[in-house]
Amino acid sequence: MTIWEMFAVFVAGISAGTINTIVGSGTLITFPVLLATGLPPVTATVSNGLGLIPGSVSGAIGYRAELAGQGRRVLKLAIGALVGGLTGAVLLLTLPSTAFETIVPILVALALVLVILQPRISKAVQRRREHDGTSARPDGGPLLFVGLMLASVYGGYFTAAQGIIYLSLMGMLLDDTMQRLNAVKNVLAAIVNSVAALFFLFVADFDWTAVVLIAVGSALGGQIGAKVGRRLSPTVLRVLIVAVGTVAIVQLLLR
Repeated sequence: MTIWEMFAVFVAGISAGTINTIVGSGTLITFPVLLATGLPPVTATVSNGLGLIPGSVSGAIGYRAELAGQGRRVLKLAIGALVGGLTGAVLLLTLPSTAFETIVPILVALALVLVILQPRISKAVQRRREHDGTSARPDGGPLLFVGLMLASVYGGYFTAAQGIIYLSLMGMLLDDTMQRLNAVKNVLAAIVNSVAALFFLFVADFDWTAVVLIAVGSALGGQIGAKVGRRLSPTVLRVLIVAVGTVAIVQLLLR
């Protein structure tokens, strides 16, 4: 890489770490930049995944206050994220590169619809529970576990807009604030990135210059994202999710 290419990758890492912590979809920033430097798609994907781990961890640490009292929930959902992330990593090396290109924009669009409708869905579910005399399950039940595991399969494969899918599923099935759900999302994303990257370490080629630049940049971005994201109101956070998700869909369709 030239000096200017290294600078571009570093800045992309900061941007990705910031937006991943607040919403998700940071890969849509780093991945095109890595391709522009001349890296092959698979090398760019695995290098990006490894480089974004510090950003995910940094963002999760920044949201540690919102994680208080969610240990059991996070532990259960983390198992599904781990299995899904590893499965997605295996699929990346065995399936053709176009395998998810058709379905991914559809998944992201559905996730955005759920994010938009989440307040109404939550109220309808709450009224139903009050009528039936039941209470919400703190872990979201089997439906959330399976949904997040499938989302993690995609996350281990590519990661773009993975966080948006997480937030839409949790917002629909968990009775909690957007900020606390965002904190869980950051932990799950860190797990998926980590397990996929560890798998790739043994079977794929990395560009270590790109890895280091994205790692340092995303770690800084994770702290920036946590400071900004934790100050956003639920409505503003939801609007930001929809805006970023819409950009993600457009970019995925144009690839």
